[in-house]
Amino acid sequence: MYRAIARNKRNTVFFILFFLVLVGLVAYVISYLMGGSWTVTIVAVVIALAYAVLQYFTAGSQAVAMAGAVRLQQKSDHPVLWQTVENICISTGMPMPKIYIVNDPAPNAFATGRDPEHAVVAATTGLLEIMDPTELMGVMAHELGHVRNYDIRVSTIVFGLVVAIGLIADIFIRMTFFGAVFGGGNNRGRNNSGGGGGGNPILLIIGLVAIVLAPILAALVQAAISRQREYLADATSAEITRFPEGLASALHKLETYGRPMARQNTSMAHLWISDPLQPSFTSRLFSTHPPLRDRIARLQRIGGGF
Repeated sequence: MYRAIARNKRNTVFFILFFLVLVGLVAYVISYLMGGSWTVTIVAVVIALAYAVLQYFTAGSQAVAMAGAVRLQQKSDHPVLWQTVENICISTGMPMPKIYIVNDPAPNAFATGRDPEHAVVAATTGLLEIMDPTELMGVMAHELGHVRNYDIRVSTIVFGLVVAIGLIADIFIRMTFFGAVFGGGNNRGRNNSGGGGGGNPILLIIGLVAIVLAPILAALVQAAISRQREYLADATSAEITRFPEGLASALHKLETYGRPMARQNTSMAHLWISDPLQPSFTSRLFSTHPPLRDRIARLQRIGGGF
């Protein structure tokens, strides 16, 4: 189990480093094609990071609003869910998060919050109807594991890098079509005389292809990081409850009774324990969740280690 947690943390670090290298390469290609100008790149990165910081502080309230969640004000509002979350917090030493219920027949749950002091955990009515106490404990331990592992912080960093790559690519492509790179006579002459890539059509084509593919690659890597965090939260749930079979059984029920959420939103799909979107080839390719069967198999292997 501990080896699984360590492996997932290493993989996440690797993916973030890959992102940083990708941002650097995209910025270099664009500056080269523009004759050495870094202005557009710097502006795009600053805007993307500022947007990521804003999302970091408002992610919890945005997620609750998009899901249509209703907060439990006291234990009597839903004693089973409240007691389950409370027991996990006592055993881990975490502060009690805000607890919400989403009125949706699709079984699912999510957690958000930039740190344990600002955590939010939510479950749908569909989940609460089909889970027994040990399964609900496993699910809530998984969600609080995201908070405990600072997954929102990691996803915010990755989100900022993805936005940066997208902004840089979009600005460059628009400038290309409007002639900022090779359309104007003065600019063409400057590129030819200044050593930039704009005077070489082969380099220009390679650069354009790289810029177009970079956001797609970034989205794929973002999905891979999210999948690693799901595996890590599963392992954390097993560590907290000492009973990985509970979460494995819950995931099996999610696979059996799962359905798309009534209120779907791609921007918060990665927060849910199970993918809330309508499945399609594209969604599977960019899915933020690993297959439930793979997660169940990992939990069964972890169970053999206790």
